[in-house]
Amino acid sequence: MILEYTVVCAAVAVGWSAYAAGFLAWLHLPIAPTLLAGPVAGGLINLPAVGISLCVAALLAAGTRESATVNFVLVLVKLAALAAFIALALPAFDSQHFKPFLPYGIATLGPDGAKLGVLPAASLIFFAFYGFDTISTAAEEAKRPARDLSIGIVGSMLLCTAIYIVVAITAIGAVPAKTFAPSAEPLALILRTLGQSNWSAVIGGAAVLAFPTVIMVFMYGQSRIFFVMARDRLLPGGLAKVNAKTGTPIAVTIFTGVVAAVIAGLAPLKLIAELANSGTLCAFVAVSLSMLLLRRQDPKRPRIFRTPLAWLVGPAAILGCAYLFYNLPGLTQRLFVIWNAVGIAVYALYGVRKSRLANNGAAKKRKM
Repeated sequence: MILEYTVVCAAVAVGWSAYAAGFLAWLHLPIAPTLLAGPVAGGLINLPAVGISLCVAALLAAGTRESATVNFVLVLVKLAALAAFIALALPAFDSQHFKPFLPYGIATLGPDGAKLGVLPAASLIFFAFYGFDTISTAAEEAKRPARDLSIGIVGSMLLCTAIYIVVAITAIGAVPAKTFAPSAEPLALILRTLGQSNWSAVIGGAAVLAFPTVIMVFMYGQSRIFFVMARDRLLPGGLAKVNAKTGTPIAVTIFTGVVAAVIAGLAPLKLIAELANSGTLCAFVAVSLSMLLLRRQDPKRPRIFRTPLAWLVGPAAILGCAYLFYNLPGLTQRLFVIWNAVGIAVYALYGVRKSRLANNGAAKKRKM
């Protein structure tokens, strides 16, 4: 489960490469198709996805403050592009595009056995709701974590959900969903369909500039998770060294970037997104279960971050995530089991013997 942020970085990098290819084609600088997809998708390697993964890692290694400034500017670009899309597509709105409202129902099986409907779609679109929990990985670097992280997580989630809904309604209202659903660059395709080719290129260019902000957020979160694990010796201790000049763990950041680049260069987007979903859903189940167990085993523990109605929220989160996991494709579920079996084996053979926390606990028991 600890690699899901890296997998998300890879998925976003692959998505970015599609917009980058479209934008370069508009500039009459096309990239060879074999360099836009990995072996599974019929190419050699997704070179743009590899390149952007390594560039973001280098930016993060240069310093948190510098990368945060770049991230802020690019987020403004992204919001401006979405606002432009809504303004251009909304005049073409046709409510008939929403009929039938649920073409595949809540959950059905297609002719080829594929899972269709709202719930199977939710298990995949869950991918779009990543990022909010990565804010918690910055707790050690926040001035007022109890206040700032709560506002950051809840506030950004509500704002992004509203933006998702408005953009989705505008997109489907402008062009029937089946027209742009297969596209790797749907918003740009919608504008081209509406005769707005130049604006389509602008949106594509904005996506090329702004997508790296998403990669940056997840790569930051993953590098800090690896950093904490290295500090506890669950990973080699050298990865926990902080550079005196930049104030960042350069080694672990570059390591994260290389792993993301390898996945992005070789695997197709759909598989990467589904794997990321499976890991994150499992992680959310573990967090919810841990929260309930701590309520019983350590009720007096100081709780800076509070969960209202814990015995309602916790079970609901567990059941909801488990059901979304059930609706993922069978191949994804099998790969998830293999992926985590490898992780458990690494922990059993290396981490459990090296862990500083485990060794300190054992030392205290010997003294007693």
